[in-house]
Amino acid sequence: MDTQTVKKRPPYRIGVGLAVGVLSWLLPYVGVNSTLLPRLLQQIAPAQKVQIVAELATIGMIVAAIANVIFGALSDRTRSKRGKRTPWIIAGSIACAICFWLITITTSIPVLFVIWGVYQAALNAVVGPLLAILSDLVPKEFKGTISSFYGIANSVANPLGTIVASQFLTKVTMGIWTMIAIELILGFLSVAIIHEPGNQDAEVEPLHGKQLLEAFIFPVHGDLRDFYLALFGKLLIVAAHYVIVGYQLYIFTDYMKMNAGKAASSLSIMSTILMFAGMIFAAVSGPIADKIGSIKKMMVFASIVFGIGVLMPMFDAAPWTMFAYAIIGGSAYGIYNSVDQALNVSILPSKEAAAKDLGILNLANTLGQILGPIVASVMITAMGYRLIFVAAFVMCVIGGILFQMIRRVN
Repeated sequence: MDTQTVKKRPPYRIGVGLAVGVLSWLLPYVGVNSTLLPRLLQQIAPAQKVQIVAELATIGMIVAAIANVIFGALSDRTRSKRGKRTPWIIAGSIACAICFWLITITTSIPVLFVIWGVYQAALNAVVGPLLAILSDLVPKEFKGTISSFYGIANSVANPLGTIVASQFLTKVTMGIWTMIAIELILGFLSVAIIHEPGNQDAEVEPLHGKQLLEAFIFPVHGDLRDFYLALFGKLLIVAAHYVIVGYQLYIFTDYMKMNAGKAASSLSIMSTILMFAGMIFAAVSGPIADKIGSIKKMMVFASIVFGIGVLMPMFDAAPWTMFAYAIIGGSAYGIYNSVDQALNVSILPSKEAAAKDLGILNLANTLGQILGPIVASVMITAMGYRLIFVAAFVMCVIGGILFQMIRRVN
């Protein structure tokens, strides 16, 4: 009886480890990508800052598209005393920290492009394997609950990265060093908490010819319809979020005409609202999804409400509209983050290629974080800031429609 009771409990330790792991890579990424790096560009290339942000995003998108698949596939086939995911998480965290350090000592834009490309590769060596732990170690009946840990961390890391980074707008190098410490400390803590079992004795099936090719490409067998609907739906939602987050500093300074001090204060307020709204709704949404047995409905609802949130700054170039976005959008993004990974593991074409396929699904997150600023840059350059919020709203609506079309998940 006691054994059965233990088996029926969600594996909360894994959930905590996943949450710490998400904080380890996402908080530094958001802090550097959305605040510290744009601020650095204001200092070293003020006239080209908007264009350079878009170019960095393009480089990141190309590298991430390749690295996500490669590192996921390599992780699936890794055998070690620490398991198949842990070695990649550790190595990737160290490489990310080195790239951040290099950013602090260069003033060359071409060199910065190279460093950012290497960083994106290292980042995806962490992200794909970390996500695969949810598929590897969590029973189906608890995926929504444990996914909520991921969602809480995601909801916290996005705004907290901005809150922390905004304290260093006048001390960019110190801010990046802070992100290095977070990356390393939390990355190592994550794998220690998860304590992935060793798999050095597990067999690895040799790959030849067609099998070798398929191990490193997008899935081509199995039930693929829902897989690709989820992929593109997620891409649009995350891109909509980063249309705003990727240019949030410039929205306050250029669109709302605020000085650096007031912009930093407003960023902190907005990010705090985002963090608490997202955290609260992420905490309750995963268990609710498990209870009602409907991940899809939660995703569609979150998409629609998030669309309303991202539209708010269009109505007035004043800080209150960004705070309204934080309340509405933050709540919806918390719901989305809570059930996002539960949806992912429910539509995988093959469990044997879990990390590779989850890496591809995670491209929606990675590429969305990159596509959003690219879309925003093009629209800002052509038509100004106001219409980027309309574009984000349209992305949310289309994303919700794609989620509604999924069949295998209720």
